[in-house]
Amino acid sequence: MKRLMLRGLLGLMVLFAAGCSMPKTPSSGWFGGGGDGSINIAEGESKKANPNAPLLKYAASIRVSRYADARKTGSTHVIGTGADRVSGMSGKDIVLSQDVAAAVTGAMKARLDDAGYQVSDAQNGNALFELSGVVKELALNVKDRDEISIVIETSLKETGTGKVVWSGVAVEKNDRFAGVSGNNKNDIAAYLRKELGIVTAKTTEAISASLMAARPDLFNLTPGTKPIPGVTVLVAPAVAAQPAPAPVAQPAPLPAVRAVDPAPANAANGILLVSTAPGRAKVYLNNVYYGLSPLRLEIEPGVHTVSVKLEGYRMVAEKVSVRKGDYTEMDLALER
Repeated sequence: MKRLMLRGLLGLMVLFAAGCSMPKTPSSGWFGGGGDGSINIAEGESKKANPNAPLLKYAASIRVSRYADARKTGSTHVIGTGADRVSGMSGKDIVLSQDVAAAVTGAMKARLDDAGYQVSDAQNGNALFELSGVVKELALNVKDRDEISIVIETSLKETGTGKVVWSGVAVEKNDRFAGVSGNNKNDIAAYLRKELGIVTAKTTEAISASLMAARPDLFNLTPGTKPIPGVTVLVAPAVAAQPAPAPVAQPAPLPAVRAVDPAPANAANGILLVSTAPGRAKVYLNNVYYGLSPLRLEIEPGVHTVSVKLEGYRMVAEKVSVRKGDYTEMDLALER
């Protein structure tokens, strides 16, 4: 009996050792990496992952040149470090399976394709526009809270003229708590994909808003632009000049109050001159309507109440004393 138990135990130990020594097949795609523990983000995004991507392409075609890596790092593949070893990765460095410039270029091409543009490589000379850029920062460091920082500058120019029609800098800075169980390679890859996707989406949206305003013929859309949070626009296309509106006929200026003979027709009366700003206000004398300002009245001497009304303005009422054989002027300012 003891021999049988001993043999069974030895068999289990052999199976366990064989299982530990069996080679593991490295996973592939965004959520995987190379056999050396590096992260593979070459696939970027696909139309299958974006159900809202337009089925038909716009007439706007863009060839994408390789982005330049302007980060001050010793390796084009390393994007950060980890405070502790990350499960599924060798060493403390966070390493991409392809260089940073290629990863960003691929992600940008995928995003433009999803947005409906005709996207091609830089060798295609038939594209209307050419896109290029610089990766100024792309860092992911694993700490108590994972910290990511991405700064990418992008420029778009006309292929035929070489004129820069849009350029801007997209920024994304974020952090997260990985959880009590810590990080693994798949978590790191998913987090990086999400944040890089935000940057490429911001850039594409900003480019689209400007191009749609400047070249609506390429999109069959109503021109319009809007600000994109997180994007500082450095150069944007000028909106096509609109024809100057036809001049609107202005009403003739009101004639100034002419000098009048101070002596009224009836020597027993006086003259009252009423002016308002603005003009053409209704003038009432002792609650009786007499006409529109400016107005000349020949009235009996004494104290009278003058009221003026104009639509959109407050009514003004004042008392005035008119003397026999003389004339009196009133200037009334109307307020809204």
